[in-house]
Order: sequence, then structure tokens, then C-alpha cells
Amino acid sequence: MKLIAFLLPQFHRIPENDQWWGEGFTEWTNTKKAVPLYPGHLQPKEPFEQYYYDLTDRAARNWQAEVAKAYGIYGFCYYHYWFKGKPLLERPFNQVLTSGEPQFPFCLSWANESWTRKWDGGDNELLIRQEYGDEEDWEIHFYELLKAFRDERYIRIDNKPVFIIYRPGKIPRCDEMLNLWNRLAVKNGLDGIFFVRTLGGFEIPSQNGFDASVEFEPHYTFAHGDTQRLWHYMDLGGKEHLVFDYDQAWLSILNRSHHRNGEKIFPGAYVNWDNTPRLGERGQSAIGASPRKFGWYLTKQIGRAKSLYQSDYLFINAWNEWAEGAFLEPDRRYQFRYLEEVKKALEQAGAFPAVDSET
Repeated sequence: MKLIAFLLPQFHRIPENDQWWGEGFTEWTNTKKAVPLYPGHLQPKEPFEQYYYDLTDRAARNWQAEVAKAYGIYGFCYYHYWFKGKPLLERPFNQVLTSGEPQFPFCLSWANESWTRKWDGGDNELLIRQEYGDEEDWEIHFYELLKAFRDERYIRIDNKPVFIIYRPGKIPRCDEMLNLWNRLAVKNGLDGIFFVRTLGGFEIPSQNGFDASVEFEPHYTFAHGDTQRLWHYMDLGGKEHLVFDYDQAWLSILNRSHHRNGEKIFPGAYVNWDNTPRLGERGQSAIGASPRKFGWYLTKQIGRAKSLYQSDYLFINAWNEWAEGAFLEPDRRYQFRYLEEVKKALEQAGAFPAVDSET
């Protein structure tokens, strides 16, 4: 069983974020300013030993990989941002490529949404619009990705680099783009590209050209699961805040049918969810999360991945989404307990040998 954790690169400064959000903005900016909205609301989230890293620092990237490997994470799925020829937040991953470090498997997920002030990928209060262009633009994008696809660390299935697209339904002529990329891949010595579409919190149209789909949790469950007892409004002194039951979301995940039109599905898991550091009371937060519960549910999902989905891969949201409350990295409150639960779940599934994890 190969656990792959999504990794957010927005832990370094870029000129665009300085302009849009204020000088010095990184993901830590939102994380640090978070406040508890109700009794028992555990904010702000603080990293273990106050390690507010910068991902342009090689030591930080190596630390992430060393810790992840020690507790059984197989690889990272780095978010890739590309806006019709303009990359954003590319420096950490480019440094991974050029330095050859860390020696840790990876793949890419194209987060192909517009950036907005509401952090919702919509069309209002735009910071930068997602556009796709035509064949010439697609070819430029492919050759930007080819440097990664050729890397020996890149995760492959059927000897093809795995490339995830977050919102393929937003891409005009998507099947034509995928066909072009596959032709270019073969032309450049690859066996093709293993395309994966994301099953998330949005409408999922029928599309050709994908080899598999990945469940992005808890968003997929929010939009397509059994949510009858999931959501509740909490009164915050005249303002309403939307909360959901951590256990109900996980039970919906575990009770979902694995039979979906015969397509290959990579199951998902989520650590927690709380995006109030970004959105305040307009965000959503989970009630009832804990490391012990996460470990129990992850153990069940690993078992389902093997026996029902017949999948060697399971994708976790996330390694370091601190401003969304979805992180495996050690924090001040729980330290390494979430990672210890990952290790325990893999050991119980017979997928991870006992090793010393005092990283």
C-alpha cells in the first residue's frame, strides 16, 4: 500500500502574494492569525517546535521527506499551478528537480482553478484567472512538465508518469489536450502519461482520456456522499458558522460503494478540515477529530483500498495544508501522534515493517 500525501508549496514568498495579500504573505500568515470561534475550537494551529519553515530552504524540504518516510508515507503529490504560460509557487518543486533532493517519490496535481480572494476557485474577486489557450499553449505546458516526468523519482503506473488534474471539467477541449500530451510524451521517449482526474466537491462530467480517478476527501463526500446528518450551523453571536461531524464524514467515506461505472478509483483519506484561518466564520470546521479516530478510520480505508478497490495507492489530504486544518506534519498540540497513527495503520495492514521513527 502506497500512501501519497498532497503537499502545498505556498510556504514561501512570491511577488504576486505580496501584492494581493500584503508583504511577506505565506500560508503561515493565515495560520498564525487564526482564532478560536467557539469552545473547543482548536485554533491557532502551531507547528511542532515553532518550525515555521520556508520551502525554498533545502533543509525544510529534506526534513519533510525524512519525517514522511519514517512514518510510512510513500510519496508527495505537489500542487502545480500554471495559468496559460505563467507558473506560480513553482520555486520549491523546481528546486527539488534541480537539486536531486530529497530522494523521495513524487507526482504532480494541476490545481487548475482561478485564484480568488474567497479561496474558492470561482469567478468573483479574481486575483488571477485560469485560462487554457490552444495547442501551442498546451505544448508549452507539456514541455514545462516534461522535466518532472523524466525524473527517476516521479511516481509511475504502467511505466507512465502519474499526472492529476483537479478540475478537468473546466478545461475546454480537454480530451484533445490529453491526446496531444500523450503524443508528445511518446515522441519524447515516454510510454505516455497516466492521467488521473480528481473527484472533488464539484460537478463531475463524463470525460474521456483519463486512466483513473482519485477521491479528494472530504470534499468529494461533501458534494457526493451521504450528508443527511453531516452539517450543522453554529450560532456565533448573530453569525452562523458551518460545522460538520468528523465521524459522519468518515463513515460516509467508508460506506461508499466502490462500484462506479467500472473506472479505476484511487481511494482518499483526510486528516481533518478547518479552513477558518482563511475565511473566519465563513469557513467550515470539523467537530470531533482526533489522532486516534483518524488512525482507526485510516486503517479501515487501507483495508478497503486493498480488498474492494484493488488499489495499491491511497491519497491523503494532506501533508501540510495548515490553513485548512488538513496536515500530517507534527504540531504543538498533538506532536507526532497523527503520523504515529499512519504508521500503526500500515503495520496493521501488513504494509509497513516496524522501524524506528524518532525523526
